[in-house]
Amino acid sequence: MSEGRWSDLTARVLSAVVLVAIGAVEVWLGGLWFESFIAVACGLMTWELVRMIEPQRGGMAMQLGILTGVAVIISYHVPPLYKLPFLVAPALVGAGQVTRSRGLYFLFALWIAGAGLGFISIRENMGFGWMVWLIAVVVATDVAGYFVGKAIGGPKFWPKVSPKKTWSGTAGGWVAAGLVGAGFAMHGGFGVPFVLVSVLASMASQAGDICESAVKRKFGVKDSSNLIPGHGGFLDRFDGMMGAALFVLIAGLVYAPGEM
Repeated sequence: MSEGRWSDLTARVLSAVVLVAIGAVEVWLGGLWFESFIAVACGLMTWELVRMIEPQRGGMAMQLGILTGVAVIISYHVPPLYKLPFLVAPALVGAGQVTRSRGLYFLFALWIAGAGLGFISIRENMGFGWMVWLIAVVVATDVAGYFVGKAIGGPKFWPKVSPKKTWSGTAGGWVAAGLVGAGFAMHGGFGVPFVLVSVLASMASQAGDICESAVKRKFGVKDSSNLIPGHGGFLDRFDGMMGAALFVLIAGLVYAPGEM
């Protein structure tokens, strides 16, 4: 075993354990506890986004982060007609403040806020089980991708955007997500097609990861921040979750699932 290849494993595992523990408690509690947790995460991701675009404007980054977190909570509690304006507001305000890549900021800030509303909606409206399934799929995708990619290696998935990701790790993530889906399918009586749904959610998770990697590549940074040892920042950790959450929201609108 190469020490350099696995040198970040200890910090990565310890950080993951802490994040999983905190996240599990918040998901279990639901309500305002979970809403506040998601609002803080969205605020930190917006802060990281602004710092990547304009590192010198820390004050503005903090203000936009707070605005995003508040908007996410309010958007869940207002009537449907007013949800989108609250989600768009932080993106519009920030796009008017940054001096470069305004379109990119707007899209990512809107994605962050929309995903935040999605997390809260999935937990509060679709139920605890669906939130657990979403987290399990994304974590399985990430963990399997990391270990399979490190162990097997092979051709790179998209070297210009994410030089560390391999096809072996990507496929390993699909397999792991499929296994998670099979377990939940047996528990919830959803049948074999739910395995495919889980693999599609895994792909959406990986797409979110690739999008965030492309942004980091554009601004020449390795991590969105150093808030989480071994993982980088909250954008680095939750990018896949945001991609999967968007997929689940769309699928939920189509199939209107019940609680697990």
